[in-house]
Amino acid sequence: MGNEKVDVLVVGAGASGAAFAWSLAQSGIDVMCLEQGKWLNPLSDYSTFGKDWEIHRQTDFNPNPNLRANESDYPVNDSNTPIKPLMYNAVGGSTIHWSAHFPRMKPSDFRVKTLDGVADDWPISYQELEPYFDQNDKIMGVAGLAGDPGYPEKSPRQTPPVGLGKLGMKISSGFDKLGWHWWPSDSAINTVDYDGRSGCNNCGPCDLGCPIRAKASTDVTYWPKAVAMGVQLITNARVREITIDEKGNADGVIYYDSTGVAKEQKASVVVMACNGIGTPRILLNSKSAKFPNGLANSSGLVGKNFMFHPYASVFGTFDEDLEGHKGPTPLNIMCSEFYETDLSRGFVRGYSYQVTRSKSPLATALGPEIPWGVDHHEEFHKIFNRTVRFAVIAEDLPELHNEVVLDPELTDSDGIPAPKVNYTLSENSRKMLDHGIETSKQVMKAAGAIEVNSDPLIQEAGWHLMGTTKMGTDPETSVVDQYCRSHDVKNLFVVDGSVFVTSGGVNPTSTIQAIALYAADYVKTNRKNILN
Repeated sequence: MGNEKVDVLVVGAGASGAAFAWSLAQSGIDVMCLEQGKWLNPLSDYSTFGKDWEIHRQTDFNPNPNLRANESDYPVNDSNTPIKPLMYNAVGGSTIHWSAHFPRMKPSDFRVKTLDGVADDWPISYQELEPYFDQNDKIMGVAGLAGDPGYPEKSPRQTPPVGLGKLGMKISSGFDKLGWHWWPSDSAINTVDYDGRSGCNNCGPCDLGCPIRAKASTDVTYWPKAVAMGVQLITNARVREITIDEKGNADGVIYYDSTGVAKEQKASVVVMACNGIGTPRILLNSKSAKFPNGLANSSGLVGKNFMFHPYASVFGTFDEDLEGHKGPTPLNIMCSEFYETDLSRGFVRGYSYQVTRSKSPLATALGPEIPWGVDHHEEFHKIFNRTVRFAVIAEDLPELHNEVVLDPELTDSDGIPAPKVNYTLSENSRKMLDHGIETSKQVMKAAGAIEVNSDPLIQEAGWHLMGTTKMGTDPETSVVDQYCRSHDVKNLFVVDGSVFVTSGGVNPTSTIQAIALYAADYVKTNRKNILN
């Protein structure tokens, strides 16, 4: 086991790798997945129910791998980016750590060149992905409410929406007074029992892992199903490079096991699912005489066009207890009022709001609004549970100078070159965030906030890693085709956020998984040609 050649080798067991492996297993294809992290036990490995849970958020469960520095992590040189990349390595990947905010990208996101003359259109459409959105929703389990005018009609949601609570009712009144769009956004959180998993108990810190499995991390949704169908999932396996045969086709990978021993795994097809930083890192490290600049990189675009979602935050303080600690971390009210382009605003494309709960006790106490000293407790009680937070999510546009490269000096514990992120916030994104801050203040004040503060750019907010192996039909201007298949290496696929052409103005995981399922269907339909 682990050395015999397999049909399909998936690298990465997160959101996209899990969906892709599950889909192929349904057709009886021999699939193996290598994951550099481990299986986590929700009952023993999460600190969610511990008294010291907020300490873990800043230490061993910090979303920043440089601060967390677990054995399964690799360092990222983030010295040349104002936004710090965040990720998690384990079976389930960053869905272990996420807050399960689960909106789809909108139809317009796939046509930005046609609509607004910027970036490029995607080679696939919302309508083509729609059945895969629906399929993914059924496996993940989505809490939501039908009828959002910001989207085409969706299939029925699996469970009712996350409750608004006192805080949600308060802030929605502000939207209503202004006549602006808002809706209970989709959440990959069971609000009632679904598919053998419990309903949410409203304990709060979803980002620390869900001990009761109400949150839809892929270790409790896709992976049990995939393993039951015969997928081999090898943990503590850190991939160094993809190997090629004499014809220039991918024929497997070299990886390090948990003891640091280098092993080789052969496969007919290799599939990358390591996120927008991890995937280009391995491709760029897979150099050979035939591919001296890295595998699948004849376009020179591997690692280029890197996109975050830049976030600003706005905090409104109210003169009443809003019970802001109750419920999942993301309240998941979503506003799309400023999502589409209006050039009178001074920028192209748009943004959305995500409304979240009040700060936790420790985060409130350490916040800049509360002074240390004799008045600390009095000021704390004026703010705790009385704040509403908006995350302003800007659509980042692709730019060649924003990139992931191999660091010439920094390595991980196995000596594999670490990635370095070179990223500059664009003027367009800055204007978008500034506009979002001002409109957020209007909502807060309309809802009755007595004080409003903002953070113009959240540094520890690089959750969404996109764009570094761009999808397209032209091999000179893209890395993979519309089916996520490499233009250069016909048995190499990429199915994570790397393939994004543009970033949209919403969280990407739902769209990432739909694309993975779409690509898997292509492999299944063409298995005779692809697997031989």
